[in-house]
Amino acid sequence: YIGSDDYYADRHTIRLKRSAPIIKKFQEYVDNEIVDALPKSPLGKALAYAQKLLPYMRTFLTNGCLEIDNNAAERAIKPFVIGRKNWMFSKTAKGAESSALLYSVIETAKANGLASEKYLVYLFEMLANSEIKERDMLEKCMPWSENIPDELRVKTTK
Repeated sequence: YIGSDDYYADRHTIRLKRSAPIIKKFQEYVDNEIVDALPKSPLGKALAYAQKLLPYMRTFLTNGCLEIDNNAAERAIKPFVIGRKNWMFSKTAKGAESSALLYSVIETAKANGLASEKYLVYLFEMLANSEIKERDMLEKCMPWSENIPDELRVKTTK
């Protein structure tokens, strides 16, 4: 059900019913309070900030496919932020670049539901034992490829 058209349509309907009134009340509160707030006071600054961002707060109400937050994106870049601190200690720019590239491969594998260590072993073995003559061969090794063996996928329990 999650990911289906019905799911997103239902989520959109629920958001319009439950979230839209809350956003509307918040908008009314901001509009009423900003009139009396001193612009340079902490409250005035907070209200001005909220007023400026309110149109963007409504975006998730327009489509059930949209996420209400960007937590998935934040989680996805966290390893790169941590890695960036580690790359400061790379001896060469090439070493830092190689580390960043490997991070990218690992995180892309994770994002596609693969066990990263198993995927790296598979990838290195495939590349070491193959002549890369065509782009098609590389496409078959990509984490999103349907050619990736099932044993590389992370087992999920439901």
